[in-house]
Amino acid sequence: MSAFYDRTAATALRLITQFGQPVTISKTEPGEYDPETGGDTPGATIEQTAQGILLDFTGQEFQNNSLIKQGDKKLKIAAQGLEWVPDLLNKVIIQGRTWSIVPPLKEVNPAGTPILYELQVRS
Repeated sequence: MSAFYDRTAATALRLITQFGQPVTISKTEPGEYDPETGGDTPGATIEQTAQGILLDFTGQEFQNNSLIKQGDKKLKIAAQGLEWVPDLLNKVIIQGRTWSIVPPLKEVNPAGTPILYELQVRS
């Protein structure tokens, strides 16, 4: 069954690459404690490129979910090839605009094979 979902993940990546656009996901790794200064060293920003499709929420989704604010977007990202899983502390850069990830963050993951992530993003 895993081979089927691996092919499904590859198909999702191919279609999102064809019809979507590259997006950058960035996260900041915390700095380490420096005993000489008595404080933390600056953290490092790490980025990965993903393939995603940025969509508007529908009117029905606004009615059913009070957490969606005006201007929020839905971002679907192909899971295959990602170095790490996006989380709520990451930022997403799409066409030069920076978005924050807000709850909920959904993972389509049948039988333990991530296919795609659906994020709600806010600028």
